[in-house]
Amino acid sequence: MDVNQTKQEHLLALKVMRLTKPTLFTNLPVTCEDRDLPGDLFSQLMRDDPSTIKGAEILMLGEMLTLPQNFGNIFLGETFSSYISVHNDSNQVVKDILVKADLQTSSQRLNLSASNSAVAELKPERCIDDVIHHEVKEIGTHILVCAVSYTSQYGEKLYFRKFFKFQVLKPLDVKTKFYNAETDEVFLEAQIQNITTSPMFMEKVSLEPSMMYNVTELNSVTCENQRESTFGKMSYLQPMDTRQYLYCLKPKPEYAEKAGVIKGVTVIGKLDIVWKTNLGERGRLQTSQLQRMAPGYGDIRLSLEIIPDTVNLEEPFDIICKITNCSERTMDLLLEMCNTSSVHWLGISGRQLGKLTPGSSLLLPLTVFSSVQGLQSISGLRLTDTFLKRTYEYDDIAQVCVVCPFMSNEC
Repeated sequence: MDVNQTKQEHLLALKVMRLTKPTLFTNLPVTCEDRDLPGDLFSQLMRDDPSTIKGAEILMLGEMLTLPQNFGNIFLGETFSSYISVHNDSNQVVKDILVKADLQTSSQRLNLSASNSAVAELKPERCIDDVIHHEVKEIGTHILVCAVSYTSQYGEKLYFRKFFKFQVLKPLDVKTKFYNAETDEVFLEAQIQNITTSPMFMEKVSLEPSMMYNVTELNSVTCENQRESTFGKMSYLQPMDTRQYLYCLKPKPEYAEKAGVIKGVTVIGKLDIVWKTNLGERGRLQTSQLQRMAPGYGDIRLSLEIIPDTVNLEEPFDIICKITNCSERTMDLLLEMCNTSSVHWLGISGRQLGKLTPGSSLLLPLTVFSSVQGLQSISGLRLTDTFLKRTYEYDDIAQVCVVCPFMSNEC
């Protein structure tokens, strides 16, 4: 913390101290075996040391607490607390004392003073105390500006101020990845790395979805009818360690059928991260709105709603396709079914499906069978918009395991 002091002698003295919790006292235990030359000397010294834990003297952590010896580090999301004291060092009665504390960041200036009213008078050897708190929401250089104005007993108005400069560091490195499923589901992978020098207890890592989505956390498993975190009961994140969190987002029912709306949604939500450090100091960090690249479905989207996992060789099976008009115009659709070397369609090819308005969908039941054993791709569907004479072909729509009923059911 840098302090710039004015050269003029003042009747009042200003002191500013950061309020932080103490740390556990640590020592370096020195031991030896009983047959060594010192014998029991080192063990006796550690037993007599008041800072060690009785019965566990060889532990580095002791029972005493150590007050902070320097300003320390301030991290984004933590609460900055400071004690401000104005003391009357003179033998005069000072009047109309006004103490103001502002925090200057790279983008704004914040008033942190609890009261903006002046104190009527301050007698010699008396002081005015104040404690300020501020949740740090920006990284980079911060300047705490403390200004004091007062009037001497001779009516002279005096003023001075001090500047306290400190850096706010980033505690976590957050990286996100999006995965678009075949359906309208979106999977979010969040990688969180502790880039501080001390361990963190991760109290909460949650995703607050946008108004169009519901979210499901995939960071716990069911064990004996209870949900347990995949990271264990004690959710500690050591320095420079990385942890991955997974979330599944599904469109709300009122938006799920609006293909054009879901197609253009890029804002997914924001992460809310809460942690605690050594002695319970709490920190909180919220990311900005997370955005993904909108999937390109084209004018028409074809997806499979129902398909069996395993089917028998050369036996027909039913599937249900969903066709969605993702364009902004009405289409008149024609369906053609083209056989492949392994997949054969049953039904009439070249039939009219009718008109499909923008954003609407239709369910199309189809029957198909496979003449080849193994994992086969459902392919060979073709849609034509008769209005514009535009054709859309769909291959590798899905995969199905084809087995012979007289042989092993392994695919």
